[in-house]
This record gives sequence, C-alpha cells and structure tokens, in this order.
Amino acid sequence: MPPTSDARRRLLQFLAASPLIASLDRLTAALEPVEDLIAAPEQALNVFDFEAVARRELAPAHFAYIATGVDDDATLRANREGFSRYQLRVRRLIDVRRIDMSVELFGARWDSPIVLAPAGSQKAFHPDGELAVARAAQVKSQLQILSGVSSTAVEEVIEARQAPVWYQLYPTDQWSVARALVQRAQAAGCPVLVLTVDLQGGSNRETLARAMRRDPRPCGTCHAGEVFTQARAYLERKPMFRGLDLSAVTMIGPMDMTWDYVKRLRDTTSMPIVIKGIVTREDAELALEHGADGLIVSNHGGRGEESGRSTIESLSEVVEGAAGRIPVLVDSGFRRGTDIFKALALGATAVGIGRPYLWGLGAFGQPGVEAVLEILRGELRTVMRQAGTLSISDIDRSYVVDRGCWGAPSPASGG
Repeated sequence: MPPTSDARRRLLQFLAASPLIASLDRLTAALEPVEDLIAAPEQALNVFDFEAVARRELAPAHFAYIATGVDDDATLRANREGFSRYQLRVRRLIDVRRIDMSVELFGARWDSPIVLAPAGSQKAFHPDGELAVARAAQVKSQLQILSGVSSTAVEEVIEARQAPVWYQLYPTDQWSVARALVQRAQAAGCPVLVLTVDLQGGSNRETLARAMRRDPRPCGTCHAGEVFTQARAYLERKPMFRGLDLSAVTMIGPMDMTWDYVKRLRDTTSMPIVIKGIVTREDAELALEHGADGLIVSNHGGRGEESGRSTIESLSEVVEGAAGRIPVLVDSGFRRGTDIFKALALGATAVGIGRPYLWGLGAFGQPGVEAVLEILRGELRTVMRQAGTLSISDIDRSYVVDRGCWGAPSPASGG
C-alpha cells in the first residue's frame, strides 16, 4: 500500500531532522565551488570572503580540517548563533575622532585586543604556515599564540615574529614529554604558557572524516602512519616533538589530567600559566585556587566537546568566577568587530580568532592574514565609534543587552 500524505510528511520531517543529513549538507556546503571570488586580499569586504577562496585553494581534507566541528557540529553553529542573544546599547554625541584599541596583557601592550589563537598544522594551508602568520602578526603588532602541534618550531616562529609568542601546551599522557616542551618554550623566550584542557579523551570530528573520504589524494603521501588515529605517529611529524621519547605516548589529551597538573606546571616553569578551555564559573574559581594566571574561555571552536553552548554565552559566568583577579580571554566563533565588542562588554580582556586568519592564510598567505586582521580591526574601530567608546577600557556591560532565553531584553549580567 502506498504511504499516505501524512506518512510521507512525517518521513520528510524525520529526514530533515536527521544528523546524518545535516552533516552531509554542511559538508557539501563547505566543499562546493563558489563563484565571484575575490582575486586579491584588498578586495575583501569581510572575513568570510577569504573562506570561499580558501575552500577553492585547499585540498578537501585540509579545508575540512578548518571547517569541522564534532558530532553534529552543533557547538560549531552555537558559537555563531550565540552572538544574537546580545544586542548593543550605543551612545550618541561623543567626540570619537580618536579611538584607542590597545590592551595590556602580562606587562606587554598590543595594538588591539585581537589575538591570533593557536591552530595546528598551518603548513597544510600554505607553504609558509606559521611563519606567514608570525610575519603578519609582526606587521600588525598582534599577539600570536603558537599551537603545540605547529608545523614550525617555536624558535623559528619567534624569529619571524621578531618578538616572543605565547606557547600552547598539548599535554600528552607522558609528563616527561610535557616537561620537555615547557622547558624548550621557556628557553626560546615565550613569556606565557597556555595549557589546553578541553580535549581530554579526544573528539569525534565527523565532518573532517567525511571530507577525507572525498579527498582523492592518499593521506600516506603526506602523513606517515595512521596519523589521525595514533598520537605517536602524529606527534613524530611535529617539530616541537622531534628528539623526544614518544615510545609510551598513547594520547594527546590525557584522560587523567586533574587540577594537580596545574601545580606540576607551576613547579616546572616561571612563565605565567593561562588555562584554555574553561567555560564555567566553578572551574574559573578552581583555576584561581590552583594558581592560574589567566583563563581563555574556549570550546576549541566547536572542535572539543558537543555541549551546544557558545563561548559568548559562557563568558559572563567565567568572568564572574575570575572576580577581576586574572585576565579572561575568549575565542571560538568570532567573525565580526561587533562580536569582539560584545565579548569586551561582557568582561573579556582580549578575543582570539582562529578560522578567519586560517582562511586568509589559505587564500593568500601572509597578505591574507594581514587583511583579515585589518578588516576586524576596522570593524571594531567602527563599532567603538558607533557606541561612543574611546578606548577598550570604556567598554563595559552597560553597552550590551542580554535577550536571554525568552527574547525579553534585560541588562547583561553574570551567570
């Protein structure tokens, strides 16, 4: 018997809600060709213009490495959707000819609160990789955080940057490896250590896995061993891990890492320790108790856990937990100057970007990264003028309205 119209309707509704269909749709959208692409960085109107070019220029699996979230990519989407919860309260009739976007972090002053967040394997997106990003950071006087699984050694990046960079630690399940990495970073001149804590046990990146199946190139031509499943084979190709005994390493994010790990790091290095991946008030308070010098509110750009909660929505409670005693940075999902302004209004000291500068890198190399930074700086400068804020310190909670869960505007607050 043929299905009734009601049955067909229910079937279509089921298929539309299916995570598999949604995942395939996102993958198709991420990899499909795009017309009317910009031909030079200066033609870009916003950072999304670089995404389309990078999609064309990069191999499918390499672009998907940038694009992927985890599971159904719900947290990836939430990171963008979360900004719509907050609206701006702008002031009028203020002389805004002079705008100061500079911020200070651990005794160093930067031209803007925009931070180049750590991202691994950047030579997959451009032959110059992290060196191109470092040179762009030098030109724009921006803070750069180097990934612990970078495709370029920290010493070379610092030389290209002509200034120190912060170093992100991916702790393996072997303390001796982590200690050697920390000591090398400190010896190279890194002023701050960033401990990433949001990948304990790994993550399920389905969008990347599907793209790898569609990539015609055999991964073995670039990657030795089962690089995506075996931590040791993966790390052996990373410059920061060469020469270290990796024979006992089984995972990058150890499942037994606790707050005692922070104390071990504190006893190992004189660098300030910033914990990356904190998203709750309780953990912010515990971080203070265990001697953290700073926090980064992060869900790994939607690549860590599938919480479905954006970092902009997590920010207020982390700021409340930090109680003004240590700086709180935030990343994941930032694409516009208004996004950055909202985070600053909610208490962030600085804001990290990841995918946008990787799009710029994949599209045009160093000039692309510089253009991405300039666009975001220009957008932030514009919204500061529109809001009547002359400096970053002027931006506070009075400039943002929280619509909350039910759409009723209310003053933004913690929690």
